[in-house]
Amino acid sequence: MLRILVADKLAEEGLERLRRVDNVTFDVRIGLPPNELAACIGKYDGLIVRSGVKVTADVLAQPGRLQAIARAGVGVDNVDLAAATRAGVLVMNTPDANTISTAEHTIAMILALARHIPAACAELKSGQWNRAKFEGSQLAGKTLGLVGLGRVGRAVAARALALEMSVIAYDPFVQADPSLEGRVRIAKSLDVLLDAADYLSVHAVLTDATRGMIGAAEFARMKPGVRIINCARGGIIDEAALVEAIRAGRVAGAALDVFASEPPPEDSALLALPQVVCTPHLGASTIEAQAAVAVEAVDALLDFLLREQIRGACNVVGLPRWLSPPDRAYIDLASRMGALLASLCDQGIREVTLTTHGSSLAVLAPALARFASAALLAPYCNERLNVINVEEFARSRGIVLRHVGEPNAPGPTDRVSLAVEGGEQHTIHGTVFADLLPRILSIDDYPMNLVPAGTMLLIFNDDRPGVIGFVGTTLGNLGVNIADMALSRHADRALMVLRLDAPPPREAVQALQSGPSILSLRFAALPPNVSGAEP
Repeated sequence: MLRILVADKLAEEGLERLRRVDNVTFDVRIGLPPNELAACIGKYDGLIVRSGVKVTADVLAQPGRLQAIARAGVGVDNVDLAAATRAGVLVMNTPDANTISTAEHTIAMILALARHIPAACAELKSGQWNRAKFEGSQLAGKTLGLVGLGRVGRAVAARALALEMSVIAYDPFVQADPSLEGRVRIAKSLDVLLDAADYLSVHAVLTDATRGMIGAAEFARMKPGVRIINCARGGIIDEAALVEAIRAGRVAGAALDVFASEPPPEDSALLALPQVVCTPHLGASTIEAQAAVAVEAVDALLDFLLREQIRGACNVVGLPRWLSPPDRAYIDLASRMGALLASLCDQGIREVTLTTHGSSLAVLAPALARFASAALLAPYCNERLNVINVEEFARSRGIVLRHVGEPNAPGPTDRVSLAVEGGEQHTIHGTVFADLLPRILSIDDYPMNLVPAGTMLLIFNDDRPGVIGFVGTTLGNLGVNIADMALSRHADRALMVLRLDAPPPREAVQALQSGPSILSLRFAALPPNVSGAEP
């Protein structure tokens, strides 16, 4: 008999789903303090939570029977994924269940903005009748620009097309439009999108690269009278710049469901503007969405517990048992190579090719490709990627994943290369030595020998005297310790790859960026080395 613990309030549709399954029993225990949850969690095979319960490393310290956690919703910030993985517990979420509700809310916000619905409603209720004051504009014939064409972006596009809008989208990780039959024009750059849009709607993930991506320079480029919609993540739009653009008349209005700080401060200049329509993060707050996430969470959990079918996975439950220690080391290497190369690929990805060189790795090539691709693409998507869902994710966005085996390649050791084509081309080579430690052999034709682990800083610079000293002195003066360093030269450029003991403070990054001959800085956060002893 399988036992499931429902630790958060779940829609009745999900509970009814559990009642109908034979050989499954469940308990609803809402509001358990962490110590009580930790004490009882090992008695259950599955756990269902929403956002209220924190599944920490302490909770998972004694997992007992627990095999899987299903999160009824998208975000899994309340679950310690690393601890779950170490405990051999699968974590799943429901990434598709609230797509329609969020897309519909976006369209509702566009309509409310175009027809001044909130302001007109408020004035009429105050006893005034002023039709001329609230003359709006129709959506048919207007151009909707989408920043991001993932699940929600595509759902918004389909609904906007039904309203006879023209739709253009910019997403560096979508090279084709498989779901909308080419009716959405794919912009080659954000600037092309900004030039075209009458309405601009954001549907991107919030990362360091997208934070503040719509700011003063972008508003200045847009059409006069453009309208801005954000039902994705606060922080992608520079709110101060938006306030100034509205006050200056460049932006006619904005409809916002999310904010950089939630709830926004009471004295928010943004909320004080009459041109702003706002809601308190209601994108997924519908009866249907809550029922859908409950049912999807239950179904995903039961599929895994009863049928060993995995979907909506957010972590990797260890490695397959058939892998030898060297195989496991190469799997670890592939993931680190992907994560390291991801820091260079912010111009988009069209093709990913992993090649194994050497006879012993040929059979392992498909698995290596999945692990490398998951680490490579994960920073650029809303959902958490892993080896289970990376191929479907890439396929839905027109990204080609390839793996090639070259069993007769020359060279003294087996090695792996990972090549990316997109906005730019990048290649990384690596291998595993007898100590089972991963090694990076080259990045973009810069040869090296470095263990990729922890905080990695890549510095591209002109090959001139004094740069190495400047970097070392700058980091040292600000208390940043360099654990390892690889220096390499190619043509008239050089690459420094530094392994730091801790992420550098902001002032260190700013100081390095302003340094002589520094061309670019990139960061990659890799796991600490666990394959063996430090070299």
